[in-house]
Amino acid sequence: MSVKAKKRKGPTTTKVKEERKVPEVKLIPVYIMGKRYEVPEGLTLMKAMEYAGYRFIRGCGCRGGTCGACGTVYRKPGDYKLQVALACQKTVEPDMYVTQIPFFPANRAQYEFAELTSAPEEVFKLYPELFRCVACNACTKACPQGIQVMDAISALKQGNIAEASRISFECIQCGLCTSRCFGELAQYHMFQLARRIYGARILPRAEHLAEMVKAINEGKYDDILNELKRVKKDELEKLYREREEEPVTAGEDWKPRDTTYL
Repeated sequence: MSVKAKKRKGPTTTKVKEERKVPEVKLIPVYIMGKRYEVPEGLTLMKAMEYAGYRFIRGCGCRGGTCGACGTVYRKPGDYKLQVALACQKTVEPDMYVTQIPFFPANRAQYEFAELTSAPEEVFKLYPELFRCVACNACTKACPQGIQVMDAISALKQGNIAEASRISFECIQCGLCTSRCFGELAQYHMFQLARRIYGARILPRAEHLAEMVKAINEGKYDDILNELKRVKKDELEKLYREREEEPVTAGEDWKPRDTTYL
């Protein structure tokens, strides 16, 4: 009985897996609600708080710097001055003391907007505390948006609703101005009312908008809308994907090739 000799294998080659290099993360100390934590450098205040174990049930909102729900007050070491920011935008700094003010209890007037006119007295009547402003400018210093809050209040006191609306246009209702106000005004609520009155009662109506509303009421789009309602979902998605889109660099005079429904 013959036995076949086993073939001798060559030297075994083992692939050494390259060790995955984990980037080093620098931890820095911050004080959140009075307690010291070590958090990664570069995080926003909101992410640093979550890293430290805080769970946001409220006070986080959009996380994009537009809703004003994460108003934050902080102080740097060795600095007497209180700083303000939005927790979703400001990044952590070593040894900073942080606390959030996601809501500040401020007077918000109740009104039926349909009954309001464009008269400045509408604001005066709903917010008589407007005239308690002592022009200290603490509100402006507390605004994370850089709005000239005192100037907008001054415009309201002068009855200039349009100017107050223009100045306060970027207000995100965080309430930090109110938290620092000696006169205890609710500036952001006043600005909201001013912008509503301006948009509905003062701002000139767009002619093309009136024309469009008229066309809708006359049934110009009824046929195409009914036709689209009958289209199957797949076909509707195809129509949407293949639609002609306005180029990013298009000028104000751009129009689509098919102007049937303009």
